[in-house]
Amino acid sequence: MEPTNVLPIVAVLSLVTVEFGGRALLTFLTGRQALADWQRRFFRAGHAHAGVLLVLALVYLLYLPRADFSNGLEWLAGAVLLAGVLAQSGGFFLHMGFGQPDRPSAGTRLTQAGALLIAAALITLAVGLIQTA
Repeated sequence: MEPTNVLPIVAVLSLVTVEFGGRALLTFLTGRQALADWQRRFFRAGHAHAGVLLVLALVYLLYLPRADFSNGLEWLAGAVLLAGVLAQSGGFFLHMGFGQPDRPSAGTRLTQAGALLIAAALITLAVGLIQTA
């Protein structure tokens, strides 16, 4: 199977989890379950990042074949991007659940690592597109 056929399915199905997260966020914001203000901010940030970055992943996967990479490099680049999306948005949720306000945590480090993975995937695609232009 081609990575550009499989990875978009993963991204689209992941968007369903973002929808469920929106429902959970609404529950927290309407006061049925209590979160501290800082936890709400991290929940919102994780939720927003997940949705936006998964849409970015879908666009990325449309452009990936234009870079004329090998099948293996397409798998790697797509997997790095999706791992980065999960890490960056997931880090917000991890910090919300286990972190402390105004202090770094494993969640904030995961968010930063996710950003680096996303940047690496985007630079890889940009180089590939430049080379084929």
